[in-house]
Amino acid sequence: MKTSKHYKETLQKLPKLSKAQLDEMHQIEKDAFARYTGTFQELESAIGLLRIGHYVGWKTLLIIHNKRTIKKYEEILNINIRDYFPEVGTCADLSIGYRDALKMGNFWKIVSGDIKIQNRKEIG
Repeated sequence: MKTSKHYKETLQKLPKLSKAQLDEMHQIEKDAFARYTGTFQELESAIGLLRIGHYVGWKTLLIIHNKRTIKKYEEILNINIRDYFPEVGTCADLSIGYRDALKMGNFWKIVSGDIKIQNRKEIG
């Protein structure tokens, strides 16, 4: 579990979504649920992406997931992550993968899989 200091610092960074943004996100979620056929696991994962995207931004999402998974979740949610989420969210630095990509300076090579990084899906 993270320390109280980490908790307080993270709370301060959380994005401030407007009521309109929250309403839109809720509508996307409801529409996806109503339209979707498949496994609950995929629907749940797509909704999870919808929920954390504002926190971390689309660049971090591209590091966390492969292109095929992103495409699948975009189809489930009927969104384009680059249009819907910020490029870099206020909490992107919590992603070990995103931090490593910044250090290496080869973001697109990491996204494409040309450069492998450890713990790309971890929060730390």
